Amino acid sequence: MHIEHGVSLQSFNTFGLPAVAQTLVRIRGEADVRRLVDHPRLGRAPKFVLGGGSNVVLTRDVDAVVLKVEVPGLRVVDTRADAVIVEAGAGESWHGLVAWTIGQGLGGLENLALIPGTVGAAPVQNIGAYGLELADRFESLDYVDLVSGRLLTIDRATCRFGYRDSVFKQALADKCVITRVRLRLPRPWRPVLDYIDLQRRMADSGIGDPGPQQIFDWVVEVRRAKLPDPAVIGNAGSFFKNPIVTPEQCRDIIGRDPHLVHYPMDDGNFKLAAGWLIDACGWKGKTVGGAGVYEKQALVLVNRGGARGAEVMTLARAIQESVYGRFGIRLEPEPVVL
Repeated sequence: MHIEHGVSLQSFNTFGLPAVAQTLVRIRGEADVRRLVDHPRLGRAPKFVLGGGSNVVLTRDVDAVVLKVEVPGLRVVDTRADAVIVEAGAGESWHGLVAWTIGQGLGGLENLALIPGTVGAAPVQNIGAYGLELADRFESLDYVDLVSGRLLTIDRATCRFGYRDSVFKQALADKCVITRVRLRLPRPWRPVLDYIDLQRRMADSGIGDPGPQQIFDWVVEVRRAKLPDPAVIGNAGSFFKNPIVTPEQCRDIIGRDPHLVHYPMDDGNFKLAAGWLIDACGWKGKTVGGAGVYEKQALVLVNRGGARGAEVMTLARAIQESVYGRFGIRLEPEPVVL
């Protein structure tokens, strides 16, 4: 088990926010977690699990033991008549996994290309984009309990997936370390092309029957056009969840703002575009200290240089108050705020 002390986390979070971990443990397999649980000093200490740092806002130094998950591995574990099951170590790059499956001739994850972060963090957030969520492709995962040291395998139902939510943000928050994730890639493959940006790419290109590689390329193009590269401009991707409202609420807002961007859901409710709500309140391009709202996409908050976590959260709260004041909608942040 590799233990470090006084470690700067600035390069371990995509926002590039300054913070120091008093103690950091690198987790490269289940055995490392068991050793940590049995450690005479660290075993009972509070823990903070860190993957790629793409969904976290650090507002202070971290007193809890930071577990930097670096479990490797990519493989096909089963080929069935109706699906191919692939397994990835929790420390693998999510986008790297998606690209690897495409390279293996396996479609099914292409709509989730270029989402930052690690494989182990993907179920926690139930990541989603362009008409697909991780839950739609989930098979099972392994995790180690941080109290007992037991290795458990759980299925989709036990994960309690919701919109950007799971049991790992609720009952199991900071109580376990995900080590491996298995995904179900359906056979035969069918494209998911409901999202308007993909429909536009089809119309513009004249390609009416795109394959997984083509959809992967389109998703990468769309994301790069809308979202800043964290390696260039610090950010945590979409900062707020798209709010879900009742039909009555949606009609009320449309009555005042006919151009509201909204999407019907299977349960009859509507998902509103949080970026549109923020933009309508005039926040695009605005700055508070070193934190700002991205000029090309109001849903993304960025580090303009030297930003601190407190400045990011001051900006976020101002946006929340503004949107609530105009639309009566409370925006909920997507990242974990420490």
